[in-house]
This record gives sequence, C-alpha cells and structure tokens, in this order.
Amino acid sequence: MKLSMFPLLAVVVSLAIPSWAAERHMMQPRVPADKLAEARALTSPLPSSPEIVAQGKALYNGKGTCFNCHGKDGGGNGPAAAKLDPAPRNFQHHGFWRHRTEGEIFWVIKNGSVGTSMVGFGGQLTDEEIWSIIQYERSFAGAHGPGMMGHGQGMGPMMGPGGGMGGMERGGSRGGMGGCEGKDCPQSDSNQ
Repeated sequence: MKLSMFPLLAVVVSLAIPSWAAERHMMQPRVPADKLAEARALTSPLPSSPEIVAQGKALYNGKGTCFNCHGKDGGGNGPAAAKLDPAPRNFQHHGFWRHRTEGEIFWVIKNGSVGTSMVGFGGQLTDEEIWSIIQYERSFAGAHGPGMMGHGQGMGPMMGPGGGMGGMERGGSRGGMGGCEGKDCPQSDSNQ
C-alpha cells in the first residue's frame, strides 16, 4: 500500500513546486535592496482620472512598447513574452499590486530590473509618462487592484516602511485591506 502511494505523492509534489515558485517570483521585489526605501517613498504627482489612464494606454501601446512583453491585456503574454526568462510581470494578478508600492513600479519602469529582460525606460519616457502608464496598468487588475498598495506603502517583502504591515493600518479610499470599493463591498463610516 505504501509503495502504491509513492507515484501519487510524487505527482502532487511536482505540481505544487511550480505554483509555489511562481508565487514566490510574484512577491519578489525587483528594486535593489539599497534602493527599496527610496523607491517606496515615491508617489505619483498625477491625479487619478480617466484622461490620465487614456494617456497611459496610448503610451503603453505606443512609445513605451510595454505591450510587446506584458501583452495588450497586461497578462504578461505579449508577442515577445515566450522568449523571456523570467516571464514578464502579469498586471492582472492581484498579488502584483498587493506586494509593491507605486514607487517601486515607477522605479523599475524608469531604471529596469536586474536579472530580468526589463530595461529602464528613463531615457525614453518622462516621469509623468511613466506615472500615467502605471495608472493604466492598474486597470488590468480590475476589482483586485491596487489592493494594499494604494498610493503609499505596499507590502514589499512583508513589511512596509515604519514597521506596519505595508499599508494594512491605513484606512480610507483604496487603502487598508484590499482596497474594496463599490456596492458589493462592506463599508464602514471611516472608509466613506
């Protein structure tokens, strides 16, 4: 009986390893450790608006060429994605938005990400253009984003600056636990 369980156990373990590795990859910061505090402190100077999102979309699909790797739908499935290792970030995945700040995303777009195919676009895009692309990229997450990221502290590896759980202590619109909004979201008086 024990011998017959071995093949089943081997299959279960082999299937579990790739999902664990993918999740670990999703949570891994892409900003170098010595730049992480600086990156997390960055916040967008742009107001959230449909006009900024439209600008970001035009840049994502045009001048920024983001779609080549990240795909038209932000799923990390662009025409060049199959050739890249590691795979491009999937902006539809809620974990992407929950585990980093907008400043970290800005830093990576501007400076690139060592160990990946993500090159820095600071020489091609202005800071304002990068911030507008980030607003557009958030739209890929739908109801999942930006989660705990909000406009300040993300979870980073596990803790945000100041020792808090990466923004969980923050209340208000799009802050706090999961950034829940809309008619299906339980609201407290402090979140309105």
